[in-house]
Amino acid sequence: MNLEQAASTIQGEFGVLKRTDFRGEITLELPLDQIVPACLLARDRLGFDFLTDLSSVDDFGDEPRFEVVYELFSLEHKIHLRLKTRVSEDNLEVPSVTHIWPTADWHEREVYDMMGIRFTDHPDLRRILMWEGYPYYPLRKDFPLEGKPSEMPDVAFSSQAPLAGGPFVTVPTPGGTKDREPRARRPPEE
Repeated sequence: MNLEQAASTIQGEFGVLKRTDFRGEITLELPLDQIVPACLLARDRLGFDFLTDLSSVDDFGDEPRFEVVYELFSLEHKIHLRLKTRVSEDNLEVPSVTHIWPTADWHEREVYDMMGIRFTDHPDLRRILMWEGYPYYPLRKDFPLEGKPSEMPDVAFSSQAPLAGGPFVTVPTPGGTKDREPRARRPPEE
């Protein structure tokens, strides 16, 4: 089994919306209702026994707004395949794949915590990085870089981080990207 054969098998069985070949990698975009059956086929018939990552992308301004990305690997065949599906902001629910790959547990919790995408039938869907009750999703593109103030008695108190001269803000300069990057900036001399 090689990558092309695996991708062709999935394409033949499901209504793949889009195929992208780039630098030796193949990405297949599937309708939301076909992502779990495609993942089952990938594991059971094609040997993708390892979910290396499950992540999300915010395509702010597009509809559907979000993508959920599944990075699959076959230990036997040493091949990598990427599956993805799109999720509308109006219905932020995706079926869980924890019953297929148990490692999806924490990946799905992180996507839920940072983007607000819920995974139906997840065994323990709760926040993993932010505190329970935090009202925002920090990796969404409409979340301000400086953060949002939060006052939650007995849980957390925070104010917006100052941006002027902060570590995450590039500084206008005639130099190249290397000079503008926050990590390349030298502290001001006194």
